[in-house]
Amino acid sequence: MFELRQVSKRYGPTIALDALDLSIAAGSTTALIGPSGAGKSSVLRMLVGLEWPDSGQVRFDGEPLRRATLLEQRRRIGYVIQEGGLFPHLTGAGNAALLARTLGWDASRVEARLRELAELCRLPFAALSRYPAELSGGQRQRVGLIRALMLDPRVLLLDEPLGALDPVVRHELQAQMRDLFDALGKTVVLVTHDVAEAAWFGDTLVLLRNGRVLQQGSARDLLDAPADPFVREFMTAQRSIGEVA
Repeated sequence: MFELRQVSKRYGPTIALDALDLSIAAGSTTALIGPSGAGKSSVLRMLVGLEWPDSGQVRFDGEPLRRATLLEQRRRIGYVIQEGGLFPHLTGAGNAALLARTLGWDASRVEARLRELAELCRLPFAALSRYPAELSGGQRQRVGLIRALMLDPRVLLLDEPLGALDPVVRHELQAQMRDLFDALGKTVVLVTHDVAEAAWFGDTLVLLRNGRVLQQGSARDLLDAPADPFVREFMTAQRSIGEVA
């Protein structure tokens, strides 16, 4: 589905990605983890063409991402960021249907798809008539998911999608989103700082450090057979409630 070949990216003197090689299989859920500045979000932005490599190549469905065909390729990719990244002057429905309307969908088709996705994402349909400021964090995230799914893309990319939510809402959405991913069977790539969340969602975890892949595999692979001392340190660094209670 995706392949990054020797991809490098700098922001001034800072190396974000350093000759990175990565393959992401179709139909899988892949979680990108690692410390701050490891290159996780840079990888995600490369996949959707929001950033362009200084060197190397990004391939999607066997074809290199090209500026000339990027808009068409992006329509096959849904992209979600924290709290959905919604436009404040548009209602939930206006946000979710923006691209569909741009592509010429008629009102009945838009409404039918919104109703279908609201049910799938467990959002009351009436909530789509509200503006982002009138929605809870969890509702905004659901609207962001609906927008990402509107055109029925083959791929979902999620950048810290639950990072801004309180623990109760986050826990609820984790369960609902995993059920959603299983039901839809799409290729999913998500960025998270939370190792437990990565293990919950991901068939495959990709641990990045200093712009390179340190290890790729299941959560159990990284715990039981770490490729580097840092892998074990990172995978076991988060405290459990039992340690402090």
